[in-house]
Amino acid sequence: MNNPSPCLLAIDTSTAFLSLGVHMHGQQHLIYEEAGTQQSALILPTIQRLLNECSITLSDIDAIVYAQGPGAFTGLRIGIGVAAGLAAPLNIPMMGIPCLAAVATLVPDEPCVLAATDARMHELFYAWFDTQTHTRLSDDCVGAADSIRLPENQSHGVGVGNAFGLGLSLPVTGLAQMPHADTYLKLALSGHYPTTPPAQAHLRYVRNKIALTAVEQAQHRGLHS
Repeated sequence: MNNPSPCLLAIDTSTAFLSLGVHMHGQQHLIYEEAGTQQSALILPTIQRLLNECSITLSDIDAIVYAQGPGAFTGLRIGIGVAAGLAAPLNIPMMGIPCLAAVATLVPDEPCVLAATDARMHELFYAWFDTQTHTRLSDDCVGAADSIRLPENQSHGVGVGNAFGLGLSLPVTGLAQMPHADTYLKLALSGHYPTTPPAQAHLRYVRNKIALTAVEQAQHRGLHS
């Protein structure tokens, strides 16, 4: 973005909460509401409410920032679909922010941070970061909590993400916190993430399977009964 003070709209639908934000004139205007399974019904009217509160229209937006994943599959699809639908008619650039990078940002200035979130199906989405240098120590991964290991050449670290509220055994202790739209806006303004045309916006997937089949669910219940 060439504008030194851009007007940004952020959309995070990666969890059961609808988190929206506008950055304009150096200030942030935020909405954070529990949406559950109603995100598709709530997202457009809530975005319009936020724009009205800011006294702006879509034509004032310089870029639409969206949670890129990994995260709740249906929520992410709703978020990128709505973002692209709003951006395309006005050719507004879009900016995808990786969800685990946003999670890690909640623990700044640490050399080894595990960002871990609930992936359902008894698995976690996770990645390791150095938030002192704003670099990754691993790719995005998905797996069971007991499969997660410290990165090579790291003897200790800290963690953050809703996985730390699940009572699981993880290699580090951490805070059960999740980012909101303000975190995505902060990262969008960092200059570390490029914008793309709406047609090129995409999500980050770390697994192809998004749900257990009925047979697998029955087998799992049998194993844990």
